[in-house]
Amino acid sequence: MALSTPAKTLIALSAAAAFGGFAATAMHHALAPDVQAAPAAMAVPATAALPAAVGTTPLPSLAPMLARVTPAVVSVHTKQRIRVSPFGNDPMFRRMFPELTQERINESLGSGVIVDAQRGLVLTNHHVIEGADAVSVTLSDGRTLNAEFIGSDPDTDVAVMRLRDAGTLTALPLADSSGLRVGDFVVAVGNPFGIGQTVTSGIVSAVGRTGLRGLGYQNFIQTDASINPGNSGGALVNLSGQLVGINTASFNPRGSAAGNIGLSFAIPANLVRQVVDQLVTTGEVRRGSLGLEGRDLDARVAADVGLPAEARGTLVTRVWPGSPAAAAGLRAGDVVVAANGERIDSYAALRNFEGLQPVGGRVVLDVRRDGRPLQVTATLREAPKSLAGADLDPRLAGAVFAELPERLRQQGLAGVLVESVARGSRAAANGLRAGDVVLASTAGATRDLPSLRASFTQAPPQLALRILRGTTQGELLLR
Repeated sequence: MALSTPAKTLIALSAAAAFGGFAATAMHHALAPDVQAAPAAMAVPATAALPAAVGTTPLPSLAPMLARVTPAVVSVHTKQRIRVSPFGNDPMFRRMFPELTQERINESLGSGVIVDAQRGLVLTNHHVIEGADAVSVTLSDGRTLNAEFIGSDPDTDVAVMRLRDAGTLTALPLADSSGLRVGDFVVAVGNPFGIGQTVTSGIVSAVGRTGLRGLGYQNFIQTDASINPGNSGGALVNLSGQLVGINTASFNPRGSAAGNIGLSFAIPANLVRQVVDQLVTTGEVRRGSLGLEGRDLDARVAADVGLPAEARGTLVTRVWPGSPAAAAGLRAGDVVVAANGERIDSYAALRNFEGLQPVGGRVVLDVRRDGRPLQVTATLREAPKSLAGADLDPRLAGAVFAELPERLRQQGLAGVLVESVARGSRAAANGLRAGDVVLASTAGATRDLPSLRASFTQAPPQLALRILRGTTQGELLLR
């Protein structure tokens, strides 16, 4: 008996739903990438929950597509050597009792995707391989190979590795993720909990998702396909078997006991492609910058600049001389409400937009000046990556400052990171340590590297820094 079109559609949706996987677990109390230590295991075969046919009509199946996809999804194993002391991190006691310090190997497990079979390129999340001393990859056919690190970008959570002399490999083509729509079917493939390669399915719940605390630059695909611990770095594919995203995180504020609440996130393929091209070519990612400082627009400020109280945007508080923003004609007091047609509701949203743009990219900004609409075009230049303390003030000689990781800025922190301090340097003698965050100084604002540089145009007679070290704030007087 022939089936009507609605009946066929119902059967197709039922079949897709049958591929839903485990009860989902996500991160505890926060949005954060998840990597769980777990032993590798053999793949678990799926069992059919529906008959093969209804009458003479075969049921649709994802199996033919997955037969092409699953050989390209791998398990990523990392090892990290750490030294453990009963005195914790106290350097004096560690030196006094070195015999009590023991070396321990931490092992973790994630997932990855082969995207170039000829060159052996494998993608995963930065947080999967962060700090690892050794990384190996287990293919779907059971082979385990050592992986060579190519590069990674912490702020988009993308990392690239290479498999040498791997023989025949299967790679996934990257889709144009800009064509994804809410409601499109997607399938997640990875190695959750280390139990073996597993497939879950769902739909695209949202695209362009931002504003998630602690996850760096954001333009996520949100899906209700389960993404569990160990799935990080795995594949999110469309029904054609093309890679539309790299799975990165899930959200469950109640922890694993709550089960799957359908909030999982993946990095879109178009962003992945841009990052990977730079990492493979140069080993680093260069980002564009407008060269301005701003703040969120609230009702009081909106009234001051002639906008309705409910208006949203970024109030420009400072434009750096010679910057793309200055060349475009932006001024302090302007309000940026959109960039390339994308709404800008806050300063964090503008920073996020900037961080996803390449150097040399042209940006059209919709601005309100004295309450009137204005449109300007800026060509982005590379944002500074680090700054030597000696170039600012002799009292900082030996220190190198860098921008804060974007995941910390997403948590509301503003300042600059002390990237390194040379042993025996003046900065070291003054008490600066690598990992400190400079929140403010007597020289002026320290929201980021440009503001830090600008604050030292005239060195203050007395220089004090407000430092965040771990969870403790304090003042540091430099001599």
